[in-house]
Amino acid sequence: MNDQTQSGASPTLLREMGLNDAAIERRKRIVKLEQPDLVRIAAIKDLITPHTEDYVETFFNHLAGLDEARPLLASRAMAQRARQLKREHLVAMVQGDYGTRYVEQRLELGALYARAGLEARVFLGAFLQLLKQVGSAVMKQFERVPMEGFESFMSLKKVAFFDIGIIVDTIVFERERVIRQQQEAIRELSTPVLQIRERLLLLPIIGIIDTQRARLITESLLLAIRTNRAKVVVMDVTGVASIDSKVANHLLQTVAAARLMGALVIVTGLTAEVAQSLVTLGLELSKLNTVGDLQGGLEEAERLLASRAFLTDSSAAATVAAA
Repeated sequence: MNDQTQSGASPTLLREMGLNDAAIERRKRIVKLEQPDLVRIAAIKDLITPHTEDYVETFFNHLAGLDEARPLLASRAMAQRARQLKREHLVAMVQGDYGTRYVEQRLELGALYARAGLEARVFLGAFLQLLKQVGSAVMKQFERVPMEGFESFMSLKKVAFFDIGIIVDTIVFERERVIRQQQEAIRELSTPVLQIRERLLLLPIIGIIDTQRARLITESLLLAIRTNRAKVVVMDVTGVASIDSKVANHLLQTVAAARLMGALVIVTGLTAEVAQSLVTLGLELSKLNTVGDLQGGLEEAERLLASRAFLTDSSAAATVAAA
């Protein structure tokens, strides 16, 4: 069978999950899928392929009785696609070729389950019922030589466990991808850099600042300064209850980095507790421009922007920094 990748999401997912040829072969070795197994699977191919539709019905009838599978079955298009992929899955299981193309088909199936929110345990329960029916058919066919039938079914189960590993890993991978995207969206919302007017940015910071969030604040701010060619940034920390030494140092470094890019940072809204903490920490605060509240900070920013001397000095500073 040709192992060339098809167009679409599966080849991309293949790379993202690190499923290269070596990784696929490693997975086969884990379940001990070997050449004698391929011979035994070929012997039961004609026993399984003609009854593919029956096995598909068994799988989806089990899902139909579970509330957890409702999102998959409620969408007609998604349910039809899932059925088609399951038919292709069962046919491919007994072809004896379990390379890249085969794995891509399992990835597509796993990705579909993930989009439908189908949990791994629900998929496993339905797949178990399908395997049970297949096993009964194999044992009935080999009732005169039950050990041969048992070995043939065990060989097929190796493929089934190979498939389960890929599909479950795909479900988990896609779920973690969604979580990462949600976390990134939350982080971006938690550190908005707002353009008040030309050359003026506002960075309101609310909540707890840890080291990771402090780094994100720096990245977001410096990017916004460059994108908007900002000259003044008002960083309002009214909503910050406490700042430890690591975070304080990081914020000071952010102010220094902004200055190197030709922008002046005005810090507003320092609470008495935070101010005392900064003094107690013994940090160098002489270069930190502070104003009592946000309104005062914006007024100071407007005053600075109205000063031609400030704009000239800022441009010179930016030129020096770039050099």
